[in-house]
Amino acid sequence: MTHSRTLGFDFGTTNSVFASTSGAGSDLVALEGPDGADPVFRSALCFWQDEDVAGGVGVAAGPWAIAEYLDFPEGSRFIQSFKTVAASASFEHAGVFERRYRFEELGRLFLARMGDRAGGAMDGSARRVIVGRPVEYAGGRPDEALARRRYDAMFAGLGAELHYVYEPLGAAFSYAARLSAPATILVADFGGGTSDFSLVRIAAPGTARRCEPLGHAGVGIAGDRFDQRIVDHLVLPLLGKGGHYRSFDKILEIPNGWFTDFSDWSRLALMRNRRTLAELDKLRRAALDPDAIGRMIAVIEGEMGYRLYHAVGALKRALSESKDAQFRFDGGGLRIEADVTRVDFEAWIAPDMVRIEAAVDRALAAADIEAAAIDRVFLTGGTSLTPRVRRMFVDRFGEDRIDSGDELTSIAHGLALIGQQDDIAAWTVA
Repeated sequence: MTHSRTLGFDFGTTNSVFASTSGAGSDLVALEGPDGADPVFRSALCFWQDEDVAGGVGVAAGPWAIAEYLDFPEGSRFIQSFKTVAASASFEHAGVFERRYRFEELGRLFLARMGDRAGGAMDGSARRVIVGRPVEYAGGRPDEALARRRYDAMFAGLGAELHYVYEPLGAAFSYAARLSAPATILVADFGGGTSDFSLVRIAAPGTARRCEPLGHAGVGIAGDRFDQRIVDHLVLPLLGKGGHYRSFDKILEIPNGWFTDFSDWSRLALMRNRRTLAELDKLRRAALDPDAIGRMIAVIEGEMGYRLYHAVGALKRALSESKDAQFRFDGGGLRIEADVTRVDFEAWIAPDMVRIEAAVDRALAAADIEAAAIDRVFLTGGTSLTPRVRRMFVDRFGEDRIDSGDELTSIAHGLALIGQQDDIAAWTVA
């Protein structure tokens, strides 16, 4: 038995995708963009002051947010990767001009603008909405109950029933369509904020219940953490990291918290507020190298976070294709041209790879399965394209067992298919 129309929604740290079903299949929804239709929609918002808009603040999402930001960066507030703070109790609101937005308000704005570009595909008529969630949320002490409440408030109204499924299970359901024989698979989903792993047993085609979840694990480390490593090594030393300031008759090291926030895409835009900028200016006046702190202030005030993000992403992509590349950034009095090798980058992310591999171990243990018993490993998510990530799985499971593809769309496609199943409770997370 199948149900009437269902939606599968992959709300990602970097990109969001959704798929729709009305019969036995699942179709990705192409979203209108400045350069044409595309199912991949950047998880970003841009705000600007506009007297002709109700409330005096205009809002755009996805590629339209990027276009608005690039048109007038100084007068914009660009927010990206805000999924990262979904489970963070320390995040209360984002200050935008004179308004404060809670996480769920940012989420509803994002979905509304996404829906405007979806040709009616997100009109609330779906019987079931299946939303992907990470196995483990990002953050130091993620609060799953808080994230659930925020997600409930964000997605309420999209359909009659709202269910949550681990993101790698969505990818597993999509990947199963490729297989013509039974298999035990490991799905490794690498996004912007989290790396998630699921073990799934797939039965032969035509079996009533083809996919059986066996075990899961995750870690709040992925592409954005790799970005932080690049910023930490190439950018922050020029912004005062490791420097000192005077406090009465003492010389103290500048607190690391400033640099941690600056290198986090979800928090960088939020640093552009009166209180933070006033505190940074006070630090600048006390710093032994005031120009370095001045450059940090200029980047924040100039709303250059997206430009920095773009430069870091360009370096990662170049290093995925070549053994060396050049990092370039110019803005806020900060000009960087640095040669970087893939060996350098892999050394920077080495501690993160240790934690990622430990999460794979936990997933295997949760399923009580040895690595030798895995028939196929399906790598998905944008960060799975990083050579060091792929090499970890090749070294452990062998090249002949590795599959990949549909890195940005497999989760949404599979989530929509799960929504058509009678045994929906076998897949959902309470």
